[in-house]
Amino acid sequence: MNKKVTVIAPARLHMGFIDLSGSLGRNFGSIGVALKEIATRLSVSHSNQLQVTGASAKRAEKCIQFLAQKLNVSNQLHLDIETAIPEHVGLGSGTQMALAIGSALNTFYQLDLSIREIAGLTDRGMRSGIGIGVFEQGGLVVDGGRGALTKTPPVISHLDIPQDWRFILVFDENDQGLHGVQEINAFKELAVFPAEEAARLCYLLLLQGLPAVAEQNINLFGDVITQIQCSAGEHFASVQGGIFSSAEVAEVMQWLKLQGCVAIGQTSWGPTGFCAVDNKQKANQLLAEMEQRFSHFKHLKFVATSARNCGGSVVIND
Repeated sequence: MNKKVTVIAPARLHMGFIDLSGSLGRNFGSIGVALKEIATRLSVSHSNQLQVTGASAKRAEKCIQFLAQKLNVSNQLHLDIETAIPEHVGLGSGTQMALAIGSALNTFYQLDLSIREIAGLTDRGMRSGIGIGVFEQGGLVVDGGRGALTKTPPVISHLDIPQDWRFILVFDENDQGLHGVQEINAFKELAVFPAEEAARLCYLLLLQGLPAVAEQNINLFGDVITQIQCSAGEHFASVQGGIFSSAEVAEVMQWLKLQGCVAIGQTSWGPTGFCAVDNKQKANQLLAEMEQRFSHFKHLKFVATSARNCGGSVVIND
């Protein structure tokens, strides 16, 4: 048993699904990017009874109780959450919390479990494997969706994102994306995703989007992501109220597009919008302009972040 274990789990942008209906033989398949400046950071140490302190404590307490029982280990622990990814805004908060706590227990009790085994215990990766992939490797991740024998969607491509690139996020703090039962029901209501469109997206991603990242061509990469996002947004519009779930976020994203931003989209069910620019200076300039131009939207928040080209970290503190 170790004295104290600290874990950092990066937030992620979910940039879209490839085959939502499995029309070409595998369900889902998705692309995403790990974020550097937004993360869940927590630590586990021994205690005389279970104590959970810090951000998202209610969710974390349920998670650690569940995992301690599953792993047959004591929950007489102090779980301190220094920072937590905002919940239900499209940044993978639930998956990263589960993987962070699972990884902390795994290391604290020296259980020798893999990330995939921890994900399986908490039923993560039932649709998208991006959250698992970015915890494992960081950077840009593409998962291969679900086949008949899939336990968790396999990572089929991993690339580092250029260090200069920045992702601008637009948060709507008055709203949350679909989750839980609402999300399950929404997937049931969706129409069948056309096989021809799934094939087009596969080609776009494999032979345009991924080479663009490898060659550091943000404009071509951005065009591919925007096309994937438009396709997914139109498919989800009937259950989320439009291509973007927040009308205010949609307005800001349209303005960002006119300013030359690329990779325009909504991460997961939103309401968070995102786009990309090729350097920090441009990102900061746009943040300043947005703060002024959209000051009447009191509940919107604007953030710029870089990509994290490594996965989650687990550190033993003596």
